[in-house]
Amino acid sequence: MGYSHSGAAPTAASLAGAGFGPGQAAGVSQAGDTINLPEGPRPADQLPARAAETTAQNPWPVSVLSQKFYGAVERWPSAWVTGQITQINTRRAGSAYLTLRDDFEDIAMEVNGFGRFAQAASEFVQGDRVVIHGKPNLWMKRTSLSLRGDTILRVGAGGSLKAMIDELRKRLKGEGLFDADHKLPLPEFPRTIGLICAPQARAEGDVITNVNLRWPAVSFKVVHVHVQGEQCPADVVQAIQQLDADPQVDVIIVARGGGSFEDLMGFSDERVVRAAYACTTPLISSIGHEDDWTLLDLVADLRASTPTDAAKRVVPDVFEQSQLIEGAIDRIRLRMRSRVENEIRLVEGYANRPSLTQPHTMLEPHQRLIDDSLQRLDIGLRRIVDDAQLTIEKAHASLTALSPQSTLNRGYAVVQSADGHVLDDASKVNAGDNITVTLKKGIITATANSATE
Repeated sequence: MGYSHSGAAPTAASLAGAGFGPGQAAGVSQAGDTINLPEGPRPADQLPARAAETTAQNPWPVSVLSQKFYGAVERWPSAWVTGQITQINTRRAGSAYLTLRDDFEDIAMEVNGFGRFAQAASEFVQGDRVVIHGKPNLWMKRTSLSLRGDTILRVGAGGSLKAMIDELRKRLKGEGLFDADHKLPLPEFPRTIGLICAPQARAEGDVITNVNLRWPAVSFKVVHVHVQGEQCPADVVQAIQQLDADPQVDVIIVARGGGSFEDLMGFSDERVVRAAYACTTPLISSIGHEDDWTLLDLVADLRASTPTDAAKRVVPDVFEQSQLIEGAIDRIRLRMRSRVENEIRLVEGYANRPSLTQPHTMLEPHQRLIDDSLQRLDIGLRRIVDDAQLTIEKAHASLTALSPQSTLNRGYAVVQSADGHVLDDASKVNAGDNITVTLKKGIITATANSATE
């Protein structure tokens, strides 16, 4: 590129040539040190041609240095590179942006590509091991170095992090750690929420702010942990056990903001999964963004897509609850009013009945029954009397027709001896016997002179 300055600290001679005095040779950052430079851009022919020729009074603009970097990078050859995808974004059609991490070292680089490369990259996900062919590229606006890919190939999943997590997932699923019947229901109105997150993390603020907006009566017990790196699993396990043992904690939220697949690895650790499974307090997993996933999401009683989503799902909305209460009160009042009105109509109906407005009407059916009974009794008695009278009349007629008086009435007489016996044979009368003769009217006493048979 025409410059080979090693980047060592400026020498006293170079500082003196730049206009700094002897007392300023030890450094150029002392208070009051200033350099006068032209206000506008300088012509290119007035700029140093090589990096070694730059001075404090005659420096390169950033754009010149970036251009020289760009020119150098353009001369670099294409190369094949292998690593693991920790982040991938193919949402915009025709473009792909990846973060490729070394398989063994904690070193990563940015990869981007367009057209056919973007179309091929859309089939990959976080954790995939790949081989990419591309050419180094410098984005001059930010002097950012990346690899412009043109080919992407999949590597067998034998040793990738994603493959190891999939294997662990299958094993834990076989043990029943992800079964739905083991999941606990969330409390409807929690009083204390246990929150596990990083110190001074945005996730903490998102959860607490949104929970307080929805349900101000709740309190928090926050446990700060490492949310990535080697210390993450042990910290999270200890925090879960600590909050689970606290009788005041009604529900636990494990929250972390977005990150690469590698950054979220701690929440797929077997120790964390088993601690969550053993937790007797309902637990919500809120790790990363909606597209991110960890094994903690599978074992948790509820998986929230973001910390904000966890806040919305762990507590009810006070305004919604107020509306529900007001609606219930309105329905109660309506039903009570309807019930009272029905009872009033019922009472009014009773009050307007003839039996209450004209009580004697209640006796009318009974009076009619009595009158009918008396009438039937009178008719019956009259019939009995008439029948008896007819019988008597018949008997009287018979007696009259057969009585001695009726015989006497026809001119006959009844002759009786002195002792009162009826004489029906002349031989029973002797001359000189006293006899009595009963006529139709009157009785004659006589003495028999003679009796002839």
